[in-house]
Amino acid sequence: MPQGIIAAVDLGSNSFRLQVARVVQGQPYTLDALKESVRLAAGLLPDNTLDAVTQERALACLRRFGERLRAVPREAIRVVGTNTLRVAQHAETFLEAAQEALGVPIEIIAGQEEARLIYVGVAHSLPRSRCRRLVVDIGGGSTEIIIGRGVKPQRLESLYMGCVSYTQQFFSQNKVTERHWTAATLAAANELQALSATFGREQWDEAVGSSGTARALAELLELNGFVGQGITRAGLAFLREKLLEARDPHHLVSIGLRMERVPVLPGGLVIMSAVFDHLGIEQMQTTDCGLREGVLYEMLGRLKHRDVREETVRHFVQRYHADPMQAERVEKLALTLYRQVTTRPQYVHYSPYLRWAAQLHEIGLSIAHGGYHRHSTYIVDHADMPGFSKMEQAIVGGLVQNHRGRLVKGAERITNREGWRLVLCLRLAVLFCRGRAPLGRTPRFRLADEGEEGFCLQLNPVWLASHALAAANLEKERQQWQAQGISLRVV
Repeated sequence: MPQGIIAAVDLGSNSFRLQVARVVQGQPYTLDALKESVRLAAGLLPDNTLDAVTQERALACLRRFGERLRAVPREAIRVVGTNTLRVAQHAETFLEAAQEALGVPIEIIAGQEEARLIYVGVAHSLPRSRCRRLVVDIGGGSTEIIIGRGVKPQRLESLYMGCVSYTQQFFSQNKVTERHWTAATLAAANELQALSATFGREQWDEAVGSSGTARALAELLELNGFVGQGITRAGLAFLREKLLEARDPHHLVSIGLRMERVPVLPGGLVIMSAVFDHLGIEQMQTTDCGLREGVLYEMLGRLKHRDVREETVRHFVQRYHADPMQAERVEKLALTLYRQVTTRPQYVHYSPYLRWAAQLHEIGLSIAHGGYHRHSTYIVDHADMPGFSKMEQAIVGGLVQNHRGRLVKGAERITNREGWRLVLCLRLAVLFCRGRAPLGRTPRFRLADEGEEGFCLQLNPVWLASHALAAANLEKERQQWQAQGISLRVV
């Protein structure tokens, strides 16, 4: 395992966090950590666009983070965005500015993927145990609930309720009354009621709270005599009583509440109370670790060539009964073509997408042969794929969508020259492997990128003259590329 520096940035709905770690013997040791309460979720307008003030507050924070990250190699940094960035509409300009401020791409991860990474981070922060752990992470815009054993999550849920969004919705202007509390409790109960059977008390052995909300509640309880117990049902009842008595969370500063938690305490407290009630929790320990640590350990796994994405793709091939031999043929030929058509450093970055698309391109056959590529695309687009960010899933889906038939452009899919190179290599590999024969029987050919003029496929004319079906398919392929304004010459 190489020694070096890695960094994770968590763009949460309440706080932005940066963690820099040094890798020693395969383990990350924190060197530096930054946290700023940006409250991104508070900037969502009724149409789910982000207001200008919140955007600027977020960008100012990211510029500071970007300054800290300048000395860290770009490939050693991973930035993930969570619920607010998942739901924000028309955020392309903001994301471009955010990526420029940080100097690295931002991955928007799905709720299930966020839950998985949270569990990985929490599990590595606790003593080894074979017991079943329930992990609850109340963020600014969503709450992740996970059951796992050891370092492996077994059940994952992401609920659309968070300390920022609930405080805004039910406790506007910091007014807390019985009526407000009841309305918020009913809303949380509506989200949680379906989980009682699968996440209830019989399904786990110990409960753990991660994130700022859990830590803030535990800290406040400890300051008020609930020493060494983490979060308890009695402690939550105490805080509820104090909050309703004060009617304004600002008054809880006198009993130890930190000022930065004042704007989000009511929402966080009501959600945690509802979680205790519906999942049968009496006591919960807490940890500072969560999503950031999960991202760091995931990066270490990739450096050790234990990539969760590879496991996910293998699982999908098995689950949908795809032909692994055909997938391997297409993969090898597509990668061979890609090496011919590009000598850029991006080869290392893009080749995994080509490999995954080749392995997944036929999974739709398990649904129907007609238009199977559309079924394959639907599965890749909409299934939960552990390890993949939403953008990575979209890129693989775009390649699968375009591996045969009419060429289709799409946002976050095929938007640049490199994307078209990947598509061409996959399509030609599928075309030449159509007979499902060993690769040794495919013709010798070479693919060249001719720049603005398009691509040139050099192929033995004698072979082509004796393979009428391949010749006809190549002519159709030429026409498809011509319709996109790209030349494909076969010589």
